[in-house]
Amino acid sequence: MKLRILTACGILALSLIMTGCSDNVPKEDISMAIDSTQEIHSAETESSVSASSDPIAEAIAQETSKVDTTPASVAADEDRVPTAEISERIPSKYIGLQLKEMGTIEHISYTSYDYFGDASVEVTKEANVYLPYNYDESKQYNVLYLMHGIGGDEKEWGMTGSTSRVKIVMDNLSYFGDIDSFIVVTPNGRSAVNHAANGSDFNSFYCFGKELRNDLIPYIESHYSTYAEEGAELSANRDHRAMAGLSMGGMQTINIGIGECVDLFGYFGAFSAAPTSNPATKTAEILKDNEYPIHYFYNICGTEDNIAYAAASTAAKNLPLHCDQFVEGENFMWQELPGAHDFNIWYLGFYNFAQIVFK
Repeated sequence: MKLRILTACGILALSLIMTGCSDNVPKEDISMAIDSTQEIHSAETESSVSASSDPIAEAIAQETSKVDTTPASVAADEDRVPTAEISERIPSKYIGLQLKEMGTIEHISYTSYDYFGDASVEVTKEANVYLPYNYDESKQYNVLYLMHGIGGDEKEWGMTGSTSRVKIVMDNLSYFGDIDSFIVVTPNGRSAVNHAANGSDFNSFYCFGKELRNDLIPYIESHYSTYAEEGAELSANRDHRAMAGLSMGGMQTINIGIGECVDLFGYFGAFSAAPTSNPATKTAEILKDNEYPIHYFYNICGTEDNIAYAAASTAAKNLPLHCDQFVEGENFMWQELPGAHDFNIWYLGFYNFAQIVFK
């Protein structure tokens, strides 16, 4: 017997037909998103069927599975030589907790609105902000907005303390001279009064573009030293902003970052993009009159990812064939390797993307 099992976000696609945030996810594209999900051949046991009977729970379970983030040791006399490269694993050199030049993490709150419901209702949102070592308000910094998945919030990337892997990777890439360090913002990607990791409406993910444009980016640029210029349009410094995310955050990068806010961002990264990500043909259609240069779009997905691989492939793998604004080896990369729907892939994706962005 062969069963078609909808992945977590494939099921969510059905509910988008009725939600106020479905303007950019019409019925025909919802059908495409559902059709692009994997066909899973069940084993001859009831347990294999029941394991996939709640795909949202399965996605959240995989997303929140434990990954060893214990910092590797870094030799005190480690030469400060840049050796990072796009790879299939993060070298221990870049996940070691070196104490010489460490950035800091701040927790912020800002005013947004209930874009999923009544947009006149104010909502207090929270985010975490990584600031590079020796952050200097007299300098200007690029900014990466890094999104979480369906089961997380602003804390899911772990950017909450000194042993944060995102922070350690950023500290080391900067320390060894591989990158010019930049600000990283991890917000809560649900634009609703109830934006909790548990019990909120997943459809509020699809409204986040309004919050980005109206609230979050203006807050960051008024409180931190970025390339923003007083009185200038947000598009004026899009070259100095990037958007990336895992799973649902990857969907947001594709559907919202590229699909709605290409005037705000020049760099994009999707790590195991969720099944309601716009297929490549739709992205090509959206961008047919785009005049903003896409500096880079990086993608990664594990080949054993039964949540996202099929949909992520449909969304990005062949995008250069459908849209001449993406050129493999120039401003586009699809990376696949053995792996599941978890942070082993996503931390690697972050490490690789951090080397690409803002070059």
